[in-house]
Amino acid sequence: MPSPRRYLAELLTALGLLAAPFVLPHLGLAPNTANRILVWGLFGIGFDILFGYTGLLSFGQAAFYGTGGMVAAYLLTRAGFPSVWGALLIGMLSAAVVGWLVGLIALRRTGIYFAMITVAIGEVFYFVEFNPLADWTGGENGLPGVPTPSLYLGFTTLHFTSGWALYPFLAACYFVGIVLALRIVRSPVGAILSAIRENPLRATAVGHDIHSYKLTAFVIAAAYAGLAGGLLGILQAFMPPEAFIFDTSGQLVMQTAIGGPGTLFGPLLGAAVWLSLQDFLQGALGLGSAWKLVLGVVFVLLVCFLRHGLVGGIKDLWRLLFERKRAETEAPEEATPIRAAPDSMPARAREGDLQAGTILEAKGLTKRYGGLVANSNIAFTVKAGELRGIIGPNGAGKSTFFKMLTCEVPPSGGTIVFEGQDITGKGVTEVCQLGLTKSYQVNQLFTRLTVRQNLTIAALADLRGRFRLDLFRSLEKIPGLQERVQHTLGLVGLTARADTPVSVLAYGEKRRLEIGLALATSPSLLLLDEPLAGMSPRERVETVQLLKSIARGRTMIVIDHDMDSLFELVEWITVLQEGRVLTEGTPDQIKSDPAVREAYLGGVHA
Repeated sequence: MPSPRRYLAELLTALGLLAAPFVLPHLGLAPNTANRILVWGLFGIGFDILFGYTGLLSFGQAAFYGTGGMVAAYLLTRAGFPSVWGALLIGMLSAAVVGWLVGLIALRRTGIYFAMITVAIGEVFYFVEFNPLADWTGGENGLPGVPTPSLYLGFTTLHFTSGWALYPFLAACYFVGIVLALRIVRSPVGAILSAIRENPLRATAVGHDIHSYKLTAFVIAAAYAGLAGGLLGILQAFMPPEAFIFDTSGQLVMQTAIGGPGTLFGPLLGAAVWLSLQDFLQGALGLGSAWKLVLGVVFVLLVCFLRHGLVGGIKDLWRLLFERKRAETEAPEEATPIRAAPDSMPARAREGDLQAGTILEAKGLTKRYGGLVANSNIAFTVKAGELRGIIGPNGAGKSTFFKMLTCEVPPSGGTIVFEGQDITGKGVTEVCQLGLTKSYQVNQLFTRLTVRQNLTIAALADLRGRFRLDLFRSLEKIPGLQERVQHTLGLVGLTARADTPVSVLAYGEKRRLEIGLALATSPSLLLLDEPLAGMSPRERVETVQLLKSIARGRTMIVIDHDMDSLFELVEWITVLQEGRVLTEGTPDQIKSDPAVREAYLGGVHA
């Protein structure tokens, strides 16, 4: 059952928009300024989904803002299109299509290179608008005469002309935009976008197609920009060419940073601060073009002292005043013990899963880095249901071998067959969807999210597949999701910490969560890279019991330097030395093997 507070944001937004025309005039805010704030706020919603939620900083949003606006304005002024509403929709869809095409190019790179590509693309659009397409866009003159909308109600017609008369139309557009955005960020897609922002490597490793989700966020941002561009033309009765300039994208970034990225409402608040100060500095103080200097100083101060923007600062203050007080009055919860084997989670049955026989086979597996050979001609076979250990001295090539098995790095030679299917050269996401996944030697978690959110993201990959556009679906409506997450929490002993941010967990808890992330994908073959590393003796004993529990119903391969724990856990051990298989055998055989002692002791005998 949805929480009563679930729709609080929508309710408060509606009340605020209804009250604004009665309150803002008393604060000296001109109606045109209020309308501009709504247009910029709507523009910023899409950008916030792209930047604040997905972590992709684009400096080219003006390209989509101008595209949507110019298409709508052209239809209404030169093509004789009869419907303002239809023109806005076509402009928005045009911007989305352009965003999809641009995203296919820009998302080939990440980080600063992605940002620079968007800058370049924005400049290309500005040039094209002023030159080759000047006959359609008006060039330097823009497109004047954009009509305002009207709404026929049967008994009367509402005309949204200008000033406060236009405000209800823009407010309705903003309200619909924020409601849709809230649905998106609360959906499975929204959860995955947050995971991509936090740790794209791990989002890929649990089975999500992050490139497709990034492209989705890019298209959503372009669609919002296109709609806002169309509304700009209606607001000004003129579609200006300045919509395409870099300054437009720069203002959007700064307004979002001022208001608070990752909040959806931050861009609206940032636009209110930016535009109000602009009017005040230019009008009341008569600073002319110097207003940008003052606003630049304000921006620097806000970013330095409110790192999460105004909305983020309000949230931080709320937590400081109320959540700390609540934490002091509530008794601390005791850590949930790790469950025993009878409550273990069996692997999910997939089509083609093997119940017996060979589940994984590597032949001639070799990896070269230039002249360095990390692994050479490794033959490796694991049977279904087996608990296999891999040991070897430092530099033996264990981690590289693991990365090849999970397709993180491609082998230079050889083949890998999983459950009868050749997976050589496949991607990490694809093999995870087949049921093969790993935990990492160095924790790869979604640090700013809670423990529950971390496990939810991992479970979603198994329950929904690598990519699905269920943009408006509630997480609560995904069958089996909450049960999977709750079961995994209990299994790894983190039930009491379910809603705790990962950043404040103890190291041992993070290691258990690392295993839990792999476990939540319900793999049939689980690879664990040093799961006991850095743990206390007590934590190691508990974790060994955990690993024994989760091994039921699945195959496991474990690398670890804790020989005593590993020998207690596994049934068969493969020893690597200098990138090759030295020997294999039971724990007792490996303990007494002189070649193994030679490898570890380097010829020094006790």
